[in-house]
Amino acid sequence: MSPRRNRIKSADPSGSAEQASPLGGSLRRTESHQGDDWVVQTVAGTAGRHYRCPGCDQEIPPGMGHVVAWPMHGAGVDDRRHWHRACWGARERRASNVLRGRGAPRY
Repeated sequence: MSPRRNRIKSADPSGSAEQASPLGGSLRRTESHQGDDWVVQTVAGTAGRHYRCPGCDQEIPPGMGHVVAWPMHGAGVDDRRHWHRACWGARERRASNVLRGRGAPRY
């Protein structure tokens, strides 16, 4: 008896553009956010840098896997944003990040 193989079989053998494709150990896909198409890529976080998540305004420490997203059209390196995976998934449910003073009301 041969050992079990835990490989995910592709439902679409043609390899369409909608399907996530591995690029350099990461997955790149296209998603819609705020009416625009965004290129979303998962990264392992091996760059050794700190990033600030625009969803929660917290740091993403080095070595932590996260998501990098940028607009599909007219995007340069400066347009890339590094998000926590959970923050990217909850981006439609979150309110805008409004900075308040300590004594300001939360309504």
